[in-house]
Amino acid sequence: MKIRNRHLVRAAGQLGAVVAKSLVRSLSLRTHFLGPDVGDGRGQLSDRFIYSIWHEKLLLPAARFGGPDLAALISSHADGQILGGLITAMGMEMVLGSTTRGGIEAVRQLIRPDVRWKHLAITIDGPRGPRRVVQPGVIYIASRTGMKIVPSGVGYCRPWRMKSWDRFAVPRPFSRARCVIGIPMAVPAGLRSAALEEQRWILQAEMDRLNAAAEGWAATGKLQLEPVRSPGSRRLAS
Repeated sequence: MKIRNRHLVRAAGQLGAVVAKSLVRSLSLRTHFLGPDVGDGRGQLSDRFIYSIWHEKLLLPAARFGGPDLAALISSHADGQILGGLITAMGMEMVLGSTTRGGIEAVRQLIRPDVRWKHLAITIDGPRGPRRVVQPGVIYIASRTGMKIVPSGVGYCRPWRMKSWDRFAVPRPFSRARCVIGIPMAVPAGLRSAALEEQRWILQAEMDRLNAAAEGWAATGKLQLEPVRSPGSRRLAS
């Protein structure tokens, strides 16, 4: 059900932002970058980035790394409306669209010359799943805009889980949290069908690898990364 009162949406977003930021500040957080610092250091880089996050792990990256130079791709679903209020209250911009519908509207907004933000954050398995399955829209957006995709892994130690399609994770206050941020991934321009799927699989494999590493690091206190899987290993497995 949509909340039609925009003042109520704004108030809920502001309250949610205060709670989320307070929670994240309490965490024992460490971040490991496999490439350049595309977090706090992104302002020193000339590239534009698409930050790829699983829907269930959005809370920490939005509260910790969100800013006016970053927009979030938000769906028009009811949960997207509430999430949009939270994102706006955190000082970020919104781009309406969906990775499951090809990202066409997002591309239109991304290429406008008057936008105030530089980078985009996408929950790449949202807005409705399947959970932890990369949707092709993010590849389409990167291919059409030239923005580089930054895969990311987020892990919490024994988080609370919501009874939602993504089992949304809420970290326990003062617990251990870890982020593993991958090397920015350049996607060739003008990709179609089979080529889009190959790039989608590459991103899927890297998201799986980074999230396994972040979750293991949060649980054990030790960072261990599996080797990168190549597209050839997918063909052999199939």
